[in-house]
Amino acid sequence: MLTIFSNPRPFRGIFGIIQRNAIKSWTLLWPKCEIILFEDEEKTTSKIAKEFGVQCITDVKCNEFGTPLLSDVFAKIQKIANFEIIAQVNTDVILMSDFLEAVRRLKEYLKEQPFLMVGRRWDLEIKELINFNETKWEQKLGDRVTKAGKLHPLSGSDYWVFPRDLSFNPPPFVVGRPGIDSWLIYKARTLKIPVVDATESITIIHQTHNYPRKKQSFFEIEKKRNLKLAGGFSHMCTLRDADWILTPQSLKRPPFPRIIFSKLSLFWTWQRTLSVKRKLQFILKK
Repeated sequence: MLTIFSNPRPFRGIFGIIQRNAIKSWTLLWPKCEIILFEDEEKTTSKIAKEFGVQCITDVKCNEFGTPLLSDVFAKIQKIANFEIIAQVNTDVILMSDFLEAVRRLKEYLKEQPFLMVGRRWDLEIKELINFNETKWEQKLGDRVTKAGKLHPLSGSDYWVFPRDLSFNPPPFVVGRPGIDSWLIYKARTLKIPVVDATESITIIHQTHNYPRKKQSFFEIEKKRNLKLAGGFSHMCTLRDADWILTPQSLKRPPFPRIIFSKLSLFWTWQRTLSVKRKLQFILKK
């Protein structure tokens, strides 16, 4: 039904735990999904792929710092994926049965029409390997989210679902740096492809962690490159710009006042206004 692909970090320390949790949850989805991982800079992913019996691509193009390029990741996936719907999912994200159900419902609503499905995540601290052999592991994890989880803002998405034959033709973005998810939403809107926010229908769990790569000297270089390749802050859309909402009951337009933001997304004056705001936020975060 679905091909899931991802670019893991090296499986060291906490990332060895939370990424195993994530991949294990993907292998338990039904109908069974195809899972394709891309090798990390320390070449630990290929070993984990064998452990889980999933595919690992080892020849992805990278920049001079060894970071994979999204353009090559997309190109390879579109050639080798066996299913017509593909999903990029960050390797720290646990998926549950509602994920595939949402994809199935969306395909049913839109028939043969292309789409980009995105959504907010629930941030939850998990430091241990989850016992997926428990019959009610989904329910127990859901209870933890209810008690201690935090819904992430509209500014980012940890998964993108779209038809394999949909050509976004992304520039050579650096994987794992800001700007990609925002650009994809912008690109889909410019192509007049439905952008569907599935937050109300899907509980995806992002296992919180630190960001050691931010300490690398080249992180800011790659971050600025992504922003430039995206076309600047005016091309940075968020989930607020989604023009459809997938609820547990139906597919519908965003409610007021969110529908106003959605309709204004591609207006030049609105883009410029938001660009100024985002530049100020970018400066203040430094």
